Amino acid sequence: PDALIAAKTHTNLVAVWARQLAGVPTRLLVSQHSMLSEEIAGPEVRKWRWRYAAKLVARTYPLADAIVAVSDAAADDLAASARVPRRRIATIHNPVDAGRIAVLRGEPMQHPWFAAGMPPVVLGAGRLRASKDFQTLLRAFAELRRVRPARLVILGEGPERAALAAEARRLDLCEDLWMPGFVDNPFAYMARAGVFVLSSRHEALGNVLVEALACGCPVVATDCPGGVSEILQGGAVGGLVPVGDPAALSAAILAALDRPGDRESRLRRADDFCPDRAAHRYLAALGLALSAEVGADPAAAAPGAGIPRTSDL
Repeated sequence: PDALIAAKTHTNLVAVWARQLAGVPTRLLVSQHSMLSEEIAGPEVRKWRWRYAAKLVARTYPLADAIVAVSDAAADDLAASARVPRRRIATIHNPVDAGRIAVLRGEPMQHPWFAAGMPPVVLGAGRLRASKDFQTLLRAFAELRRVRPARLVILGEGPERAALAAEARRLDLCEDLWMPGFVDNPFAYMARAGVFVLSSRHEALGNVLVEALACGCPVVATDCPGGVSEILQGGAVGGLVPVGDPAALSAAILAALDRPGDRESRLRRADDFCPDRAAHRYLAALGLALSAEVGADPAAAAPGAGIPRTSDL
């Protein structure tokens, strides 16, 4: 191929090595979709392949034609963790197709909790694993229920399901908690929820927040390491609270339910993550001519567009 875009740490390494072995002129972009410091410090470090990840990244990523991270925070983290020159790393946020979401969010829902006149639904979504910290969301919801009626729905599946169910029983939440697993159309839930909550310990970006914004849903999130604060513009578009703090999270959820804010501003923020903008920036980072099939974006076509930061979105 003329160009190759790789993503995730191990795939990026393999892509660079494969191009070297093949001796082909393919232009190569490696994209960091995670917080490298969290990967090499977390449970995965027990696996041998993570013990040398930072050193391998430091030696290998600079051999690519372009290096991209999905948030400024992930780019800073990559530079600090692997000593990749920060000037080499462009920030290109993951795209979200707000037009497609606008269609899907309008699909009908039959669940009685989302009917008019029912208590508001607090919504979470993601893989049920420790890094998403749904335990803190459960505890925050338990505090919320002491001051007002509400329901909690958590979409997703994963290894933490049994532990979350046990915690829900301990907190006596079972009557007001529903965990249906993965669903085909989460956007219909987001469009009808009273608030969407992200309780993660770290997120390289947090695409699900952009998806919730594209549904017009008020959002609350932890100010965790990664791109969450970038998405919410430092709290201007949604509430930010410390990681692992049920009381602060509960208070922010209550505030969002009582004062949901301006729906149009949330929709406009979601539009900043449109696929055309990301496509232009990837092409610019690769040094390729802009495709005639993609609409003109003079800002993206300008020299250095998308490099090194996109926090001006």
